[in-house]
This record gives sequence, C-alpha cells and structure tokens, in this order.
Amino acid sequence: MSLMLGLVRIAAYGALLLFAGRADAAEIKMIASNAVKETYLQLLPGFEKASGHHVAVGWIGTDDVVRRIGGGEVADVVIAPSFTIDDLIRAGKLAPGSRVDVAHSIIGVALRPGAPKPDLSSAEGLKKYLLSVKSIIISGGPSGTYLTALFQRWGITDQIKSKTKRLGPGESPGVAVARGDGDIGFTQVSELLAVKGIDYLGPIPGDVQQVTIFSAGIHKSAPQAEAARALIRFVTAPAAIPVLKKTGLEPG
Repeated sequence: MSLMLGLVRIAAYGALLLFAGRADAAEIKMIASNAVKETYLQLLPGFEKASGHHVAVGWIGTDDVVRRIGGGEVADVVIAPSFTIDDLIRAGKLAPGSRVDVAHSIIGVALRPGAPKPDLSSAEGLKKYLLSVKSIIISGGPSGTYLTALFQRWGITDQIKSKTKRLGPGESPGVAVARGDGDIGFTQVSELLAVKGIDYLGPIPGDVQQVTIFSAGIHKSAPQAEAARALIRFVTAPAAIPVLKKTGLEPG
C-alpha cells in the first residue's frame, strides 16, 4: 500500500470512527516519547481533521516522562515504553487497564558521513568496530540502557568508556552525529530516519537486537479521557500501519 493511499484510508477511517456523534471539540494533552514523533506528526493532522479535537504534544525522553507524570503532571494520554506505562499505572498515575500497545521499535545505527562503515552482519563485526572507532554516541533512553548492558556482556566497557557518550534524556544521537560529536550513534530507528547529515546504516545485528514496545496510557485524572481513547484507537487502526512502517516502526 502506498503512503498516500494509507493516509487517505486513515482519513476515511477517522471519519467513520470519530465524526458520528462526537462530543464538542476537545483539547487533548499528550506527552509522548520521541520514538513516535515522526509517525505521529503524520497521523495527528488526520485525527484532528476527522474528530475536530486538537492535540497538544510534548515530545520528551523516557526519563522525563517518569519525572513529569510521576511528579504529578496531568496529561490525557501518555506514550512511552511499555514498562514505563506499567510502572505509572502501578504508581496510581495512569488509569488501571488503560495500557494499549501502539508500536514496536528496534535500534538503528547512524554514521558520520565519510566514517568507515561497520560490519553489521553479526554482533562480532559490530563489536570489533566499536573497539576501533574514535567516538560513540548512545541515547539516554531504553536503547542506551540496553547497549550499556550489552557492552558489559561483551567485556568491552573499560576499553570504550572514554570514547562513549550517553546523551541526556530526549537528546538525539542522530543529531549529535550529524553535528560531528561522534563517529557512530545508536537509538531507535524511528528517531534516525528523518535526521539530515548522517548515513543511516540500518538496524544493529539481529543476534543482539532489542525490540522496545511503546504503549499508551490514559491518566487517571485525564480531563479529556474519552477523546484520548479515540486518539489511541485512531493511531492503532489498520489504516495507520503504512505510516508506522514508513517511519521505522511496526504495529503495536
């Protein structure tokens, strides 16, 4: 299915799902992981047009989701890694039973243009490259946590410590590589595809790949809970799948 056809079907689906009998237009506040940003920048206009609602989004890193929602901030819908949503439900911040998986995401590789290319056909090839390269960038999110543990399992942490930089919450490894802060960077594929000034090489080797599930949750005190549920239905509808795939994600 072409992306344009997918967007047309999304609009049609939205009209059927949301328009008939909808309530007055609402302002939906959403706090969402940067991993879904490029996807939702394409999906949200269709939702707004079909529903009459407006979505105000804060795009942030996982640690900031925990800090803000855990600290008492109210958002109608929160999108973050599934374990974060589960933790916030257990903490009484998000409504029990409100978790909906919205996307699967994998880790990708960004390279500084002109840098030697790693062998991504196996974990051993990537490991050898990291030992030889001058500078490495990893994210402050789930992929960075996973890679830190992977480097420890490989036994190379001490050898690459001085040349590895883990970014702060919400900072982009792709952007960091593009501005010359590192030779190679790692984060969710969906966060790399739209970055200019890098060579996107593809996913890390399959034998060490990690899949992160991103999920939505409704705040227990959401002022626009019903509109938020309509939004979640929209972004998880079959018609949204081509947009997810185009932007580096898989359906939830």
